[in-house]
Amino acid sequence: MINIRKEAYLIIKKVLSKNIFSDKLLKQMTRKLHSAGKNADLLYFMVKGVIKMQKNLEFIASQFTDPKKFCKTDDKIKYLLYLGLYQMRYSDNIPEHAAVNETVKLAKDLYNQKIANFVNAVLRSYQKSPIINYPQKTSERLSLEYSFPQKMVEAWIENWGEDRAEEFCMYSNDVPQLHVRNNRLAQQKSELMRYFNDRSILFKESEFSSDVLISNQARKILNDPAFESGKYSIQDSSAALVIELMQPQKKASVLDLFAAPGGKTSYIAEKMENSGEIIAVDKIPNKTKKIKRAIRRLKLKNVKTITEDAFKYGPIAPAYDFVLLDVPCSGWGVLQKKAELRWQKNQNMKEILKLQRNALKRGAEFVTPGGFLIYSTCTLNEEENEKMVSDFLEKNKNFNLIPANKHLPKEITENGFLKTLPFLHNMDGAFAAKMQKED
Repeated sequence: MINIRKEAYLIIKKVLSKNIFSDKLLKQMTRKLHSAGKNADLLYFMVKGVIKMQKNLEFIASQFTDPKKFCKTDDKIKYLLYLGLYQMRYSDNIPEHAAVNETVKLAKDLYNQKIANFVNAVLRSYQKSPIINYPQKTSERLSLEYSFPQKMVEAWIENWGEDRAEEFCMYSNDVPQLHVRNNRLAQQKSELMRYFNDRSILFKESEFSSDVLISNQARKILNDPAFESGKYSIQDSSAALVIELMQPQKKASVLDLFAAPGGKTSYIAEKMENSGEIIAVDKIPNKTKKIKRAIRRLKLKNVKTITEDAFKYGPIAPAYDFVLLDVPCSGWGVLQKKAELRWQKNQNMKEILKLQRNALKRGAEFVTPGGFLIYSTCTLNEEENEKMVSDFLEKNKNFNLIPANKHLPKEITENGFLKTLPFLHNMDGAFAAKMQKED
């Protein structure tokens, strides 16, 4: 019999100790749970929640132990405390006594009675006094209360001010909604809306993207046979808006140089009504396989996938009407969905910026005269966004910025760019620039 708390703990321990992402481990365990007739909601709730809130949970746990001794406590014991505290503090459905008892039992089963006693003492102490006092300084408070590295929080305060920085922290810790993009090759959006209504799937239309619906019923939507038959895709409105800014035309030639996971590629294909040609390039074989699966599922006929490093793809020739550069970035805009990103210690900002500069330089070489270069990220960092594009345009006078509000609602544009802010627009944070090469 599968013990979901035990499996959650083992995934948390592996993710936090090895600084890796949890998605693959969660998918593997989800398959086992489904085979055993169980759903994975509790597993995802605990794993994603503890990973997101670890800094907050560590601060709370330290309030009920000797701070100096707690610093030296083995991480595997800390992770048990996090698991118990997270259930007690953030779940409306798990009784506190169950959270305590099950965590203590897990500590005893996995380790020994001494560790179980320690875990029990800390959790019981918190149960008696659950009000936590955070530091007065705003950046320290936000960092601890919402569980983010303090340097990140300080950058957000500098960019947006204290109130909006706190709104962003709150948004990033919420459970994500599911954004569903209608496959316009299969049906009109109104037909998909009727289909969902007939199946009692609750949704609302995206305020900004013409093809997207938003729902809190992820499991029903992902398990519905219409998904597998290609009636819709899962794509955040912010990502769809990049392609709505791009405005790909029928029979065009398109190069997507950083194509995985393929959501933007497939939307381009649908927008082009299966005409023209799209070359989707990504260097990781497993990722290009995913793109191919999506192509088959959505019945797309105008996409060719190539497993190749974007910087080695060639021959270089100004042959494409549209070149999309959805570049690797720091990912500040998707912190709500990617719990681990806030803790990634292997992010080298200098290397990221260098890659982005080189991507723009190389991508520009493929654009035909009169064609378009689209640069996009899923971050809110101005150095990777506005400054990156401004520097490119300064050095490449034959490219001109096309104002984003020409194609998109003005509420999600700023200074000629697509710019979505999660706490304002209820979607991931994204940035995009559309530039045209002179004839």
